[in-house]
Amino acid sequence: MIKRVLIVGLGSMGRRHVRLLQEVIPRIEITVLRHKKCQDLSDLGIKNCVTNINEALEHKPQAAIISNPASFHLDVASQLAKEGVHVLIEKPLSNTTEGVAELIETCRQKGTVLMTGYNLRFLPSLQKFRSLLKENLCGRIFSVRSEVGQYLPSWRPDSDYRKDVSANAVLGGGVLLELSHEIDYMRWLFGDIEWVTATQLKQSNLEIDVEDTVHAILGFEYKEGEVPVVVTLNMDFIRHDSTRCCTVIAAKGTLRWNGVEGRVEYFEQGKNDWQLLYENKNERDSSFTAELEHFLDCVVKGTTPQITGDDGFMVLRLIDAIRESSLAGSKVYLK
Repeated sequence: MIKRVLIVGLGSMGRRHVRLLQEVIPRIEITVLRHKKCQDLSDLGIKNCVTNINEALEHKPQAAIISNPASFHLDVASQLAKEGVHVLIEKPLSNTTEGVAELIETCRQKGTVLMTGYNLRFLPSLQKFRSLLKENLCGRIFSVRSEVGQYLPSWRPDSDYRKDVSANAVLGGGVLLELSHEIDYMRWLFGDIEWVTATQLKQSNLEIDVEDTVHAILGFEYKEGEVPVVVTLNMDFIRHDSTRCCTVIAAKGTLRWNGVEGRVEYFEQGKNDWQLLYENKNERDSSFTAELEHFLDCVVKGTTPQITGDDGFMVLRLIDAIRESSLAGSKVYLK
């Protein structure tokens, strides 16, 4: 039974986790760790607010959800892991690969759960899309196109986008880290990536010090008897029509996932129109709730989460490779 959980960071994501935790475990004791001076959080149903890790550990948390800026994830996660606290780290795992392998090893030695928070894997529509691919519905895959984009100032209309994590390199912002869901689910759908070639750009007049656009080609590992999958990935902060989709072009037809609408559609060879195979309108909290319940279940049962620390580490390695490719203007192989 989980009775005590620590929430690190109380921005929009931290507040979401507080609310969902209280829904999943109504009598849960939540402690919040934040860098700002503590204030009365009784409106959130929180009695304990601390400003340093030692105070947080005095409340003996069994598990922690780390939702502060990515550049601060590793420092607090490493200290918690050394004390045997189970950890869910919101994506991305960190803003660099430095120290990540050490965190993973600490969790292994301590026998604690380390989960990376890529909640898209818990969307029913994406799960259906994956199952249809695994069932070989559309036959041999020729190519894949993945797109994600939304105009950054419209993400959180009630706040100044220039002050948000997404806009600031020092906090772990930028398209690659903030939209790294796409890199994670590509690996989940198609396996390990062998090489990348990419360009990252700052194209817009947005007042940010990070890239707002990435164009990448991802080459997946060769499997005997199969043609290697190649994915074209486009990510941005600049388009005004919010988009999240994945299109698989294959021998028997084209399978398409629309992540905004929660739809899976199929254009079968010889047909004249798209066929709707599945639809599940995305409720904003549903995938986060499923992610949280999965994490808590892993903590209670001592099982390995669906999205491990190694998964989060691999995404960061791929981001490094994309950046290296953009700087060098050449294909980069992952060793």
